[in-house]
Amino acid sequence: MSKTIRYTLLSLRDLAVSAGPFILLAVALLVLAYWWLDPNPPKRVTLATGPAQSAYEEFGKRYARILAEDGIKVTLLPSQGSAHNLQLLREGKADLGFVQGGTSEAQPEDEENLESLGSLFVEPVWLFYREDAVKKIPPALVQAPTGREPLRKEPTLNALSQLQGWRVNLGTAGSGIPNLMNKLLASNKVDLDSLKISELEQTPATVAFLAGDLDAIVFASAPESLMVQMLLQTPGIGLMDFPQSEAYSRRFAFLSPVVLPRGVVDLAANIPPRDVRLVAPTTALVTRKGTHPALLQLFVQAGNQIHGGAGWFKRTREYPNLANNELPISSEAERSIKNDKPFLQRYLSFWVANLVERMWLVMGIILAIMLPLSRIIPPLYAFRVRSRIFRWYRQLRDIETRMDEKDAGNSNEALLKELNELESRAEKISVPLSYTDELYALRSNIQLVRKKLQRL
Repeated sequence: MSKTIRYTLLSLRDLAVSAGPFILLAVALLVLAYWWLDPNPPKRVTLATGPAQSAYEEFGKRYARILAEDGIKVTLLPSQGSAHNLQLLREGKADLGFVQGGTSEAQPEDEENLESLGSLFVEPVWLFYREDAVKKIPPALVQAPTGREPLRKEPTLNALSQLQGWRVNLGTAGSGIPNLMNKLLASNKVDLDSLKISELEQTPATVAFLAGDLDAIVFASAPESLMVQMLLQTPGIGLMDFPQSEAYSRRFAFLSPVVLPRGVVDLAANIPPRDVRLVAPTTALVTRKGTHPALLQLFVQAGNQIHGGAGWFKRTREYPNLANNELPISSEAERSIKNDKPFLQRYLSFWVANLVERMWLVMGIILAIMLPLSRIIPPLYAFRVRSRIFRWYRQLRDIETRMDEKDAGNSNEALLKELNELESRAEKISVPLSYTDELYALRSNIQLVRKKLQRL
């Protein structure tokens, strides 16, 4: 048994030595390809969200939970809002962020450094007002309902021009709402000096609004925002209707007309009591160019899961989509939004599936290179084993040559002693069983030379 193990180990050693250079070459090519392609993403990523209790913050938490299932830690970076998120992306302090259309002026370098992962949802402009403040509207600015609108007993706010003299909170500059509202107010020829504008953050502004220190407050947020849902159901608080929502969408490419259906907030309480027309910018998930493509794939897949359901302003699978984007669309987003989860990821862990998906082409190229080279291994293996036998034939031929040279002064005793030493060494040669015929041939040839020497 010990000899069998010895021969097996010897054969394996010879095979390893023969194939070793090719294995090392294949490993080196794989390492080089891995370094160049960088198939596995970093395990940490920073997502710029928004203020506390905002829809952005809630969505950020959902993204973090979903990506944590694949071992990715999403660090949520609070911000003042959309415009602040865009600034964080420009400065490289965030890898991804929620950015609302029309809330910041575009810069020439944005298209070179940033790209969109698709539109996620619409964020209507919610202009909440205190119903008792409607009495401040001058009679000349009160707009009568059109023939399509039902008559209303209570006065309502239905034009931005009616805000003159009101105390209005437009949000912080980082939220992007002031920039958006300035565009809307300017289109209505409203002089900003005629308004008492404040720029409080969302929570303190809501507290001041409910306390009566503000007449109106403006949000641009998804309906998932806790503040929006609370104010929609607060008595004495009204939501401005935008009868000209279609006109706004024609004037501003980043706006879409949407309708808050009657009773969608609370069917039993019939909130809102009538359809409310709103204007809504679209929010996209924006990333810095150079973010690992596997991370982008995960975020888009998470976005399909989070934003793909039906909602107040969308139908099932309507979002995410590739429409209404102000920045170039990431190629990874185009593939992931249009297609389901990749085949391998349905059955393997993300890390294994991602490695195979991003390395298969390189592995195929390496295999195509190595297959022809691998044909050298069997002859090299055979040469290595046989060389342990054939190298003794030189000494054997030398002995035979000196036997034939009568005048060289070679004695038979010295040659016989040298031949015996050669035979002793040959008996210690170990080769795999498949090459023992070569070894026995060497021993037979030694015996033939010995017989020839003994005849002299």
